[in-house]
Amino acid sequence: MARHVVCAVSGGVDSSVAALLLKQRGYRVTGLFVRSWDNAEEGIGCPVESDSEAAIKTCQVLNLPLRQVDFVKDYWHNVFSPLLSQYEQGLTPNPDVLCNKHVKFERLLSFALGPLHADALATGHYARTSATDESILDQRHDAAKVDDPFHDVEHNAKNPAVVRLLKAVDPQKDQTLFLSQISQCALQYTMFPVGGLFKPEVRKLAASAGLQHTLHRKESAGICFIGKRKFGDFLLEYLDPRPGNFVCVEEGRKIGTHNGHFLFTIGQRAKIGVGSQAWFVVNKNPHTGDVFVAPGTMHPALLRESFGTRQVHWISGKMPEDLVSATEMECEFRFRHQMPLAPCTLKLLADDAVWVRATKPARAITPGQFAVFYKGEECLGSGLISQLGPSLFESRQTQQTEQI
Repeated sequence: MARHVVCAVSGGVDSSVAALLLKQRGYRVTGLFVRSWDNAEEGIGCPVESDSEAAIKTCQVLNLPLRQVDFVKDYWHNVFSPLLSQYEQGLTPNPDVLCNKHVKFERLLSFALGPLHADALATGHYARTSATDESILDQRHDAAKVDDPFHDVEHNAKNPAVVRLLKAVDPQKDQTLFLSQISQCALQYTMFPVGGLFKPEVRKLAASAGLQHTLHRKESAGICFIGKRKFGDFLLEYLDPRPGNFVCVEEGRKIGTHNGHFLFTIGQRAKIGVGSQAWFVVNKNPHTGDVFVAPGTMHPALLRESFGTRQVHWISGKMPEDLVSATEMECEFRFRHQMPLAPCTLKLLADDAVWVRATKPARAITPGQFAVFYKGEECLGSGLISQLGPSLFESRQTQQTEQI
């Protein structure tokens, strides 16, 4: 009997081609469309319905059964509510990372392996793993574990090998940053069919398979439910305005006002009608409401060489041996999608947190984002950025003070 793979189908070209490739490999494929936001309550033009229609058409073209599942409550409690809380704390969260961790690779995978009796879950993410399709599909999760596939991998004698998360072949589309918080057990049951392809190849496959309806669709994002609204207007529908001041970091003086520190993120341009210079957010104080700004996109106040994270999630399930034995480890990191990887040194702190020292100053390191660590092709895991080292501007001020 053909192995059964459930493929998450969003209606976009990547997930549609993932389903196509699985069918071409001879697997029994079920498409699964996930609703994570109730746009009926919003009363806006959220694209959920058009996404659903596109997913239905994809499965019709490929002659695949399609299931639709409602994870609205899961998304609200595990992604959206924490997102609002983090914004209030002055952080800038990443909903894509949270959604993958809590919804797609926990709730969705559990649904696929449990009620749908699948052998594996597939998605359209641009990523790869060290496991072969055969090693994933040859697993036979115990009947007792069907409703809880996230048991301790170390005790899974049938699959003792650690599966590594690897970067996609296409460096421009690599999405391992968004997958950097998923569990080892989830990875052992997951396939990424398009991870070995470049985007033009994916589009060509879609066109030749009659999936033209996917070619011009906008790529999905973690905050797609905002619709046509501006992000700031959306947040103010859920968070009360908290008027505060724009403060010039160079002079320490007020140069404007705003409706809430949570409306701004480090590195963002702030529209302040002061002079002809462009102003950029360099830091925030959620307690006073002050948003600190500096003139110029590469101002020294935007550049930092170090920062700290909370407890790091290691995808293998274990801390790297180098970090355990020496408490320091060289690797590379990024905290934004498509940001070039930057060399750094990790120093182990209490509670498995790390202090990161970059070889070169990085621009707009942002608390609330995930610092994602790499060794060669492997994505090791990530930690939430929680504290910032001094900016180059602050370091220069300290040096000048010491010289006086």
